[in-house]
Amino acid sequence: MPNHLEHETSPYLLQHAHNPVDWFPWGEEALALARGQDRPILLSIGYSACHWCHVMERESFEDPETARVMNAHFVNIKVDREERPDIDSIYMSAVQAITGHGGWPLTAFLTPECVPFYGGTYYPPEPRHGMPSFRQVLAAAASAYANRRDEVARAGARLKDVLTRGATEPHAGSGHAGPPDSRLFEHAVSAVGRSFDPAHGGFGGAPKFPQPVFLDFLLRTGGPGSHGVSMATHTLDRMAAGGIRDHAGGGFHRYSVDARWLVPHFEKMLYDNALIARAMTRAHLLGARHLGPVAEETLDYVLEDLTSPDGAFHSARDADSAGEEGAFYLWTPARISALLDPDTARLLSRVYDVSEAGNFEHRNILHLPHDLDAVARQEGLARDELDRILRSALATLKAHRATRPEPLRDEKVLTSWNGFTIRALAEAGPALDRPDYTRAAIRAATFLLDTVRRGDRLHRVFTAGRVHVDGFLEDYGALGNACLSLYESTLESRWLTDAAWIADAMLARFWSPSQRLFHDAAEDAEPLLVRPRDIMDNATPSGNSLAAECLARSAAITGSVEHGEVADAVIARERGALERYPSALGRLLTAALLRATPSLEVAIVDAPGDGRGAPHRTAAMLDRAHRHPHPNRVIVGGDPGDPVIAALPAMEGRLARTGHAFVCSGNTCLEPVTSPEGLDAALARAGTLRGSAE
Repeated sequence: MPNHLEHETSPYLLQHAHNPVDWFPWGEEALALARGQDRPILLSIGYSACHWCHVMERESFEDPETARVMNAHFVNIKVDREERPDIDSIYMSAVQAITGHGGWPLTAFLTPECVPFYGGTYYPPEPRHGMPSFRQVLAAAASAYANRRDEVARAGARLKDVLTRGATEPHAGSGHAGPPDSRLFEHAVSAVGRSFDPAHGGFGGAPKFPQPVFLDFLLRTGGPGSHGVSMATHTLDRMAAGGIRDHAGGGFHRYSVDARWLVPHFEKMLYDNALIARAMTRAHLLGARHLGPVAEETLDYVLEDLTSPDGAFHSARDADSAGEEGAFYLWTPARISALLDPDTARLLSRVYDVSEAGNFEHRNILHLPHDLDAVARQEGLARDELDRILRSALATLKAHRATRPEPLRDEKVLTSWNGFTIRALAEAGPALDRPDYTRAAIRAATFLLDTVRRGDRLHRVFTAGRVHVDGFLEDYGALGNACLSLYESTLESRWLTDAAWIADAMLARFWSPSQRLFHDAAEDAEPLLVRPRDIMDNATPSGNSLAAECLARSAAITGSVEHGEVADAVIARERGALERYPSALGRLLTAALLRATPSLEVAIVDAPGDGRGAPHRTAAMLDRAHRHPHPNRVIVGGDPGDPVIAALPAMEGRLARTGHAFVCSGNTCLEPVTSPEGLDAALARAGTLRGSAE
């Protein structure tokens, strides 16, 4: 018999709708029941692609006896962290304060007033490796609430105080005051360099996460060969060679359980692939041309597998299929030999390290342990011929793999994650000469703005034909940045208009002028234990950082003094955190870099043309501008007859110069040019005029 989740639209909640646990969604019905019966709340938070969430469901939530205990002593609430990051942020912070670590599934025990008093993550069905069983934890939490209420109240009060201070107080730093400067960026590169893995790339040991947000910052700290760029490029190289990349089907898995990127957790998240592809595109522009095709492969995967019929983007692919983690992605020599001719099977097995012993539970994750140029020489093949053979063989494997049971696809559409993807596509389109990416970005953004924008606000979730959950700061910041990137890629003023609407709504709903800070939830959002505010990037950039970046970019394009001042206030408030925790604040460091370093401004005045968006005489110059790797490049312009374009500061005195491009570095402007070749020369010259952020 289904529980109270049966009418939800979240794929994660629906996965639990037929558990014997009497699950409720988060809402007044469950909270009123807890208050009315004076029962503690068991809050379980996860997401649909989470492997250990599935494990705990099989072991505990589907077990009738465990469910009986849960139903007898608790009001049980399930939350999809992707739909409600506000709830997840609050109670993840509480669990981290209790245990020193976090993760999903998150298990928290709350008073009826929603104050946490105990919690953890995954619990096994029996005691294991020093961990108590889930039933032992249930018994202890129920007993504490029934018999030691004073202790529960004290623990809850301490945790609430920690959460309240964390949501309002700035972090202490080294004492450097004032706006950001080169010392801040040099310190960030130096600090993360101490944990850099020179052999395998990335930072720290196992498990190893891609950290594309911080890699993108590093790729803006200098030119090719600089320390930050070298660390980022080497990391992307090793990721592209590792098993974290799906070599047969494209895209990247969530993270690696080892230090060398070989064995992943197999879920595929939309945000990872968007953010990694964007970092790969940036590395390509800086000279790592071999990473451009990896960016394309990743975005092609998103377009093929994660695109909805409406043009928006689904959230994830599960790690598990047929009840087994990674089964969809694994290979044996016998299977490969059955699909390919003997010579090709031998070559592919050599290149991708396929063996009888296997590298994951007696099967094989495809990865690239050898230099392909060396393999080509040893095989007596030209490199392009080796690449052709491998592409054909991988296509055969991919076609066979499509006959296997597929991992579940989470088809909800999330505004922030779509914003990341739209931005990656909009920037990769001209950078990689893929106009289809720009078209896909326009289609997705058009659908999203038509669908999730209602009245004076954005919504976060579109699923099963309806929108719900008011948007959070990250939704506004991500979509605002996406609109600005679409403007720079097309020079169409509608995207500036949409970005301005989002920025104004973001300031009205999330900015506290008195406190000089952004909150993650709007002022009129559902009241929770605290009003959440997390400045740290996690797998995705924080809402605070996205907002600052969006406003910094808007100020650079439109000249908005207010937007620049708010961005500066956010950066200044968190100067201490930027110095102490640089790897957790990559996007805010990027925003700081945009405000602190001279921009390279390219202003293009459209000429009459063929209606491609940017007319043909200037479209080629627009593409060339996007292929210049300046870390603080600003592209403006468009139709001089459009009042939105005509009002831009960069267009002042230039509206009559149709078909011209103007390049300015800092306060120095060069002679206008009228051809792509002329723009290339001007950009090269401008690069010698600027100071480096290194």
